[in-house]
Amino acid sequence: ALVTGSPVFGKDGSIFRIVCNVRDITELNKLKQELGQARGLREHYESELQTLRLQYAGTGKMVVNSSKMRELMAMVIRLARVDSTVLITGESGTGKELVAETIHNYSDRKQEPFIKVNCGAIPENLLESELFGYEPGAFTGARQGGKPGYFELAQGGTLFLDEIGDLPFNLQVKLLRVLQAREIIRVGGTKPLKIDVRIVAGTHRNLREMVKRREFREDLYYRLNVVPVNVPPLRERKEEITSLVMHFMRLFNRKYRLTKKISPEVIDIFMQYDWPGNVRELENLVERLVVITPEDVITREDLPAQLMGQRRNLSEVSVSGIIPLREAVESVEKQILEQAYTEYRTTRQMARALQVDASTVVRKAAKYGISRSKTAGDAIRR
Repeated sequence: ALVTGSPVFGKDGSIFRIVCNVRDITELNKLKQELGQARGLREHYESELQTLRLQYAGTGKMVVNSSKMRELMAMVIRLARVDSTVLITGESGTGKELVAETIHNYSDRKQEPFIKVNCGAIPENLLESELFGYEPGAFTGARQGGKPGYFELAQGGTLFLDEIGDLPFNLQVKLLRVLQAREIIRVGGTKPLKIDVRIVAGTHRNLREMVKRREFREDLYYRLNVVPVNVPPLRERKEEITSLVMHFMRLFNRKYRLTKKISPEVIDIFMQYDWPGNVRELENLVERLVVITPEDVITREDLPAQLMGQRRNLSEVSVSGIIPLREAVESVEKQILEQAYTEYRTTRQMARALQVDASTVVRKAAKYGISRSKTAGDAIRR
């Protein structure tokens, strides 16, 4: 209960009565408790909704359509709620930067800056001043008023240090100090500056092996590797290729004001390719095909030779006995040419797929008696 008292004064100014007011606030406390629970549930459901949306719909920049990436996105959401240092590993082109940006965008720091730095793209003699900034007159050519570094620019937000494995050894000591003390000293300065920045690092290199070779500081490795996140290569999540291709087709059709389409047989070829350059290679290829393909529909004839070449290398030649080597080579040549005549319409296309001159195709076909009508007839009989 809530008890209040109000004094009543007489004409002479003395208190002659106190009016007491007793209120039962049980209902008020109950409502307050229910309101707190409702707010907690709302925040919980909002978080769950964000997680599901990210897992099954992705973001405007990231396509998520595989079990591996859904598991990754669930972890990303959990990491976004805390302020731990994260080390993102994965091959080049897998989307490490997008993962780092997603962590930032779903964190409490999302209204603050997200700064991306490629440690391997900045010359070593400039990297320290770019990261930590410099004071006026710190070196020849320095700005008169000095310059803030990336750590200061990211104040309150997230700093993504991509290709951290390329960080020079002498700067690894300074980065370790930043992680430990949460302060920096500008080049040419003496006064420490406190920073409030979340550090996310990324690399395609094996830092553990670099530590063994004494190319990367062990203490820095463990400071960065608080929460490891590995982005799987595209060859391990090929079920996403179709969705990624459609995403990139929409993106580049809009960018170049075109209405190109892609044939199903091209998607089938994409599914058989291993994509050593991962999502970045796929994105660049789709853009190139959208731009240079003269027809409205992209077909297998528009694909570069390396895709077709790998597709043909997927099956080995079966050897069941010993025959003269020349006969074996001629037999394989004939079968490959017959297959090429079946799959392609022109000699130029066959030459590009086989990676030889068109004259070689014509000469070999004549040698083995292969013609368009003969291969068509054989295909019908089969």
